[in-house]
Amino acid sequence: MPSPKKLSHLVLQTNRREAMIEWYCKVLGAQLLHQNKQIAFISYDDEHHRVAFIDPGPLADKAPAEGKTARAGGEVGLHHVAFTMGSLDELADQYIDLKERGITPHRCVNHGVTTSMYFYDPDHNQVELLVDNFATAIEGQNYMRSRSATDKNPVGIDFDPEELVKKIQTGLSIEELQTINA
Repeated sequence: MPSPKKLSHLVLQTNRREAMIEWYCKVLGAQLLHQNKQIAFISYDDEHHRVAFIDPGPLADKAPAEGKTARAGGEVGLHHVAFTMGSLDELADQYIDLKERGITPHRCVNHGVTTSMYFYDPDHNQVELLVDNFATAIEGQNYMRSRSATDKNPVGIDFDPEELVKKIQTGLSIEELQTINA
């Protein structure tokens, strides 16, 4: 059975379309390609659209689950969507740029296989910006296969993005940065 070549796009249903367009364009460095009264399309690369926003009319607000940080809300559905940055330097630069725009991650984790920052969009969907910690996909897959169901910390180690930026600025190698506490 053939597999897809790629994940093409994400479509979010929202009543905050303008806020969502602005937020995602900032976070992804995307451009608005087209919009009308019901839908808008943005892209950050050569794809005709990567993210779309549909406004079908009044929707119930999504709220974070009480006392929970791992789940964007207390109902079933999408947990998060992730976007891969080109390098750890790019991830750190994006963090600095977004922080200056008032967008900060609610959690930063070295998962071992990735170094990740999690943000909430205006509708409280989780968006992950990440960089792979291995040079090749095969190395990343081998790392995942080597994990044990009894790992003491299967999710990874939280990190302070400010500390990451400082370590990058001091010249610590990418290999050292990506394996810290993994």
